[in-house]
Amino acid sequence: MTAATLRHLLGTRDLSCERAESIFETADAFLEVTRRPIKKVPTLRGKTVINLFFEASTRTRTSFELAGKRLGADVVNMSLSSSSTSKGETLRDTVATLDAMHPDVIVVRHNASGAAHYLAERTRAAVVNAGDGMHEHPTQALLDAFSIRGKRGSLKGLKIAICGDIAHSRVARSNALLFPTLGAEVRLAGPRTLLPRFVDALGCKSYDRLEPAIEGADVVMMLRIQQERLGGASFSTLREYSRVFGLTVDRLNLAAPDALVMHPGPMNRGVEIADDVADCDRSLVLDQVEAGVAIRMAVLYMTAAEAGADLHAT
Repeated sequence: MTAATLRHLLGTRDLSCERAESIFETADAFLEVTRRPIKKVPTLRGKTVINLFFEASTRTRTSFELAGKRLGADVVNMSLSSSSTSKGETLRDTVATLDAMHPDVIVVRHNASGAAHYLAERTRAAVVNAGDGMHEHPTQALLDAFSIRGKRGSLKGLKIAICGDIAHSRVARSNALLFPTLGAEVRLAGPRTLLPRFVDALGCKSYDRLEPAIEGADVVMMLRIQQERLGGASFSTLREYSRVFGLTVDRLNLAAPDALVMHPGPMNRGVEIADDVADCDRSLVLDQVEAGVAIRMAVLYMTAAEAGADLHAT
């Protein structure tokens, strides 16, 4: 396999349709690898990937770890509790220390928006943004698009409703930037208190009610309420939120008859999504998890290639 290269992956705003498609095509090959009895290839043998996570994560961190190991890389996992930042070290000094160890790729998740860009300006390694504050989560957007592409062939002409806590969701932001580039119409829906102040700047239609947003939609993506980021009361109770903004079978019936259901996880069942919707035959929730490993394999492969690897997959 000859790698198309990618210096960093910091966001989706500057990804062209052609570059996104090259990532998807690379992920297609790695999706087959993940389904083999033996799931490893020596593509990144001798390369080092550092997963630097300052925020708790299950899906994203595990997915990146599996992706790196299945490519044969040496994967080092670092978390806030085990890093020197818990002892007062600055992010700048942490980056300088890691850079002196000559890693090939640094995957970073941080609670500050712009942290991934900060690292990319201060290290020779390729940097992959695994989520920075309320800014972006580009690999999640890519795996979401890849999952839809797997079922519909492309995103062109699709109506995609993203619903819930839009204001605090880096997933919503990355998807709102990427999906239109791929030809989709994006609708954003949430209570007024959970819509970004400048939501129109994302270039998508916005709604403060769920029903008009999902009417005729080809894809309905629900988001959890990010209570860890809420500065104050944004709605009355979870029960009230569920009553008004929870995706039920009746509400899903407003969408296209074959509409796909998505959720980036973790799901709060019975709040933003009902059990019988989350587990229905149109749900792509587990497809998204599988796609995440393939997409992150593709991104690590392409960024390591740009970092100077002479890569040949077998």
